[in-house]
Amino acid sequence: MCHAAARVRRSEPEPADSASDVPDVLAPGLACVFCGINPGRVSAAAAAHFANPRNDFWRLLHDGGFTPRLFSPSEQFELLALGYGITNAAFRTTPGSGDLRRRDFDLERLERIALELRPRAFAFVGKEAYRGLFGDRAELGPHLRTIDGIGLFVLPSTSPANAAVPYGEHLRWFRALREWLEPVPRTSIRALVLDADDRLLLLRFENAFGRSWWATPGGGAEAGEDDEQTLRRELIEEVGLHEPDIGPLVWRRVQVFAWGGVLYRQTERCHVVRVESHEVAPTIDLLPEGVHGHRWWSLDEIEASDETFAPRALARHLRALLDGGIPAEPVDVADYQQP
Repeated sequence: MCHAAARVRRSEPEPADSASDVPDVLAPGLACVFCGINPGRVSAAAAAHFANPRNDFWRLLHDGGFTPRLFSPSEQFELLALGYGITNAAFRTTPGSGDLRRRDFDLERLERIALELRPRAFAFVGKEAYRGLFGDRAELGPHLRTIDGIGLFVLPSTSPANAAVPYGEHLRWFRALREWLEPVPRTSIRALVLDADDRLLLLRFENAFGRSWWATPGGGAEAGEDDEQTLRRELIEEVGLHEPDIGPLVWRRVQVFAWGGVLYRQTERCHVVRVESHEVAPTIDLLPEGVHGHRWWSLDEIEASDETFAPRALARHLRALLDGGIPAEPVDVADYQQP
């Protein structure tokens, strides 16, 4: 597994200061950040994560295929070159996790890490780390919830207090995480549908946890389809636009995101589609795809809005297109460099 994180130096700033006895092991663009519950006294004394010699975390990392050899807790920063990091759901050191209070868990901090450092996924080492942050029932494995499209996976706790779970069962979940972190490739063809007044047609997407955003119509290519065939089918299904005039390819991006408990690496290509006007009338039920409405947006409205758009810099790229015309080469509109 090759990750952009291998180019990151340890000196990169972290997104927030902390008073934890154990330093975060973080850098931009990691494949996965392991999130423990909080520092125990042995880890606090060593200033290292999972430092209790009876904790199987480091052994499981090696046996699960994450590290080429068995690392010691003092070598925790060596994980960054492999594309992995470590943090905790709560900063306060306690004799046991049962001594934590609800206010010790800091979801806003984890969300800042997600937005500023853009890991591919968070892996919670123990159900209580996840439950403490989100208040949800925590099942082992991948979750439908995401943090801004970043995947969440729950592992069994590696603490000695969880020793009743056989090592082989722990290892099975670590290996499952390793496999899950390899994104499924997907191709998406999308349309910048612009009317005679240069208004842009956008669909409103919403996930199961209430997060919403606006994106262009389009979707995944089916087997045997070329870009034009995919886009024609999607425009009929999503907005009822028949026989569109498919214009040139103007934008492209590659993004890694989680949807439905699966990690995808999506290669996206976006074409201009011009219409005089159009009354949106989907020909399929879009709710199972997370689509909850549509709207024609002027560029000024997009620039003034606090809504989330995909890509995030939609307004800037759209202004460049409307002012400068069709680019000689497709513009890369990716929000982040993807691991």
